[in-house]
Amino acid sequence: MKNEKILARKGILGLSPYIPGKPIEDVKRELGLKEVIKLASNETSVGPSPLAVEAIKKEVENINLYPEATSKLLREKLADKLKIDKEMIIYGNGADDVIDLIGMAFINEGDEVITCETTFPAYRTAVKIMGGKFILVKLKDFRFDLEEIIKRINEKTKMIFLCNPNNPTGTIITKEEVSAFMRKVPQDVIVVFDEAYYDYVEDKNYPNSLSYILEGKNVIVIRTFSKIAGIAGVRVGYGIAKPELIGYLRRVVNPFTTNRLAQVAALASLDDEEHRRKVLSSNQEGKKYLYRELKKLELFYVPTETNFIFVDVKEGSEVIFNKLLKKGVIIRPGKPYGCANFIRVTIGTAYENKKFIQAIREIKNVG
Repeated sequence: MKNEKILARKGILGLSPYIPGKPIEDVKRELGLKEVIKLASNETSVGPSPLAVEAIKKEVENINLYPEATSKLLREKLADKLKIDKEMIIYGNGADDVIDLIGMAFINEGDEVITCETTFPAYRTAVKIMGGKFILVKLKDFRFDLEEIIKRINEKTKMIFLCNPNNPTGTIITKEEVSAFMRKVPQDVIVVFDEAYYDYVEDKNYPNSLSYILEGKNVIVIRTFSKIAGIAGVRVGYGIAKPELIGYLRRVVNPFTTNRLAQVAALASLDDEEHRRKVLSSNQEGKKYLYRELKKLELFYVPTETNFIFVDVKEGSEVIFNKLLKKGVIIRPGKPYGCANFIRVTIGTAYENKKFIQAIREIKNVG
């Protein structure tokens, strides 16, 4: 039989589809459970910004109209808040969309892109689709190894992705480390800082990545409203860079990529300081509780600067994942990240955290 012609773009043949956190509804239906909590996707467990919800309610009657294509009001308000030019901001349908734009705008066939092995998988997808080559560096003590990344830079290097704080480990690279790193990176290499979780960082040594943009360096910073504002369901993320780089991203962005409800929700959430304080306070308390209980269980965890914790469960993460599902708790197994015995658990409400710990106790036959 004649070999069939492969119709797919060759850049996607080595990719696996992204597997999102299992939906609550699916688990209830499949396992016949009445109560299920989801601690898998790092959503804000205390709920969305009330101001964002009100803004969405008011805007619903206008969804017959296309949104403003460039998110003009949102760009202006965020620019004022960050004290930068609005031409340095681009919005997308979530931070993942901005990552895709970066791939489309800058990666040519054969370009090399460096990142670490255990990090957010969307970078690999965006680069591989465009025919780029990924150079992977191992984490060092669960953190990005900047010294090793510098060693891998060559004339083919086009871009470096730094997830800071890193997903799934929750660790950061510090101000001093980033400063030394940036002095060694060639000017023609784009450095992308994915800061989806920067709002949660408590460490005072966290770098101010925007300063490199203001210095005119080829740096792109990615952030999102999904986490701190609690509006992951309407999808709105953004990229910050010097106007020249933003101009290239605008050439490949889809028309009306950020919908009307997302724009008004994000705009309103920028004023909701009460919700922000509530989210951070809940996260800090939940972190303390989980640290304490995980120590009692003698389970190693990586200290986090995010709203999730990376935990060594001392056996296959897929096994623990399935056992927890049966108890109505959804977490993220570490196996897809190359960490077979680790799970990533979102810091939830006090009730959710206690339910997770009780489930782990029962699985491990402790206490």
